[in-house]
Amino acid sequence: MTKRRGDAPERFFEAEAAGLEWLAAAGGARTARVAEVGPGWIELEHIAEVRPDRVSAREFGTALARTHAAGASAFGAPPDGWSGPLFIGRRPMAAAAETSWGRFYARDRVLAFLPIAEAAGNVSPAEAELVRRAAAVVASGAFDDDDPPARLHGDLWNGNVLWSAEGVVLIDPAAHGGHRETDLAMLHLFGCPFLAEVLDGYERERPLRAGWRDRVPLHQLHPLAVHAAGHGRSYGVALAGAAEAVLALD
Repeated sequence: MTKRRGDAPERFFEAEAAGLEWLAAAGGARTARVAEVGPGWIELEHIAEVRPDRVSAREFGTALARTHAAGASAFGAPPDGWSGPLFIGRRPMAAAAETSWGRFYARDRVLAFLPIAEAAGNVSPAEAELVRRAAAVVASGAFDDDDPPARLHGDLWNGNVLWSAEGVVLIDPAAHGGHRETDLAMLHLFGCPFLAEVLDGYERERPLRAGWRDRVPLHQLHPLAVHAAGHGRSYGVALAGAAEAVLALD
């Protein structure tokens, strides 16, 4: 499968290749193999898709836990060996080298996209203030824990989860070091077939901390902020709702 974009930002597909290879090196969840990559294009192995099933879902959860456990050098860290830009979709995404997940997440994964969403008219001033209040709580370290930086896919919505006869294959990452609950929250946000089985497989391999379900809105702030920046008013409303839920946790 070859993807081409004449309007691709500089090193766009090279960043995708670096992310896929870094995730693959974890030895957990399978990623599409990169055959070749160059300016404005990338060639990936063809994935023949099949219907999702419970066994593959459980195996995917276990494999994803292993990918996360492979870790990253810091919160916000790019794939090992990659010094170029990072992207989520077509939008630039900052790299960082933080020891505090909250500082990194609030600054680089939530607030970075909020002005874009405001300028697009998808977030009202009152909603933006809610998001900023929630981000301030996150940045304070209120939700920091002893989980080390996880090796995240970073854009783990259902469209990037392909089901093959050999199991799940991941594509189109926004790979970086982050909190493992963020990948799982994105699966919740956009839906994933047999999600209960995915989570069962994950927790059998690497149990989540108590209360993780209550923290799903916290970890959805990032994907909602990204989508509010370019995908419509409904995501601005959802972002404000997630911010309210985060403030209620504090």
